[in-house]
Amino acid sequence: MNAEHGHCATQNAQAVDRLDTTARTSHDVAEHFREYAREKPEVVALWCLGIGFVLGWKLKPW
Repeated sequence: MNAEHGHCATQNAQAVDRLDTTARTSHDVAEHFREYAREKPEVVALWCLGIGFVLGWKLKPW
């Protein structure tokens, strides 16, 4: 029983480490995007406009 419990604890610890790494990475990407948006707001606005246009075109209900 102890060997199984130890194995599960190791797997849980690895899963938590992966979650922590993913959270840090997503936070870093979001921070990088914020900095880029502050430096080049016109580029970000054009991308948002383009993405909104394509999504609106493809997801229209008729």
